[in-house]
Amino acid sequence: MYFVYLIINQKNFSYVGYTANINKRILLHNKGKGAKYTKGSKWKLIYCKKYKSKSKALREEYKLKKNRKLRNFIKKKYLDYSQSG
Repeated sequence: MYFVYLIINQKNFSYVGYTANINKRILLHNKGKGAKYTKGSKWKLIYCKKYKSKSKALREEYKLKKNRKLRNFIKKKYLDYSQSG
């Protein structure tokens, strides 16, 4: 199984990635050992979807990375939910 995920930091910057181990990957991002872009921030997982194949996950990751409208929709939905509670 592979996962496509969206994480945000305290400044609401987002990052999209894929992985076979979501928990380990988020931990690495928060330890500064994830992608270069994510170093120096604490990240929170706000979206994750599971895929059976790596190729499908990679295609979906690419789509989410390029689709700013969808990324912003997911971020807004998360922020609205987290601020309402």
